[in-house]
Amino acid sequence: MSPDRALQPLVRVSGVVKLFGAVRVLDCVSFTVERGQMIAVIGRSGAGKTTLLRCISGLEAIQGGEMEICGHRVGPSGRYSRKRLRRDVGIVFQSYNLFPHLTVERNITLALMLVQKKARLEACEIAAGVLSLVGLGDRIDAYPEQLSGGQQQRVAIARSLALSPQVMLFDEVTSALDPELTAEVLKVMEDLAGRGMTMILVTHEMGFARRAADVVLFMHKGKVWESGATGEIFSDPRTSELRQFIGSAL
Repeated sequence: MSPDRALQPLVRVSGVVKLFGAVRVLDCVSFTVERGQMIAVIGRSGAGKTTLLRCISGLEAIQGGEMEICGHRVGPSGRYSRKRLRRDVGIVFQSYNLFPHLTVERNITLALMLVQKKARLEACEIAAGVLSLVGLGDRIDAYPEQLSGGQQQRVAIARSLALSPQVMLFDEVTSALDPELTAEVLKVMEDLAGRGMTMILVTHEMGFARRAADVVLFMHKGKVWESGATGEIFSDPRTSELRQFIGSAL
């Protein structure tokens, strides 16, 4: 990577518009993400948070504006390689989406072997490494049904990490978990932040966002209503909408 490229934002979203029929779900959304930052996206249901992540990951097309993600230029024309984009962007959803009939190891090695054409031995070594990273090295031979919800979510994170993405996206990954299991998953995300992983996460865990995020985006009515350093956003919200949201969420 050239020095100039290393200094540029890893993600640049400029005036992005997303339509579902006549509904403007994202309305001229703009922000940047620097390499190594954790960005927390907060807001009420229906604000466009999940749609934003799906657009960044290439799962949804945009109808206006432009994005530059890990050097990939993404616009309304659709003239870019989604396959190449997805090599650089990992996404983890609320649902774990693990294959129930495959072991933890096989859930992780499958994409490595089929998509990245890794040899089985190398893929197994990578799987062992990422499972150790999320604290599940001893469950490599288990099946998903033998794991708790928090453990399954950590396997889903490990599966994305195995593909060596430059950016990780997390969409409400703890919303289906009880407090103890939520703490397990949030610790893994904090550890990743400490290792310099660039992350954008949609979360309703305000305490975690306040503690761990570098920047907070508050979305409202499909727009980035407010954004800024985490301390400023929580201590001095500028709009009544954000003040009301924080008051109800904390």
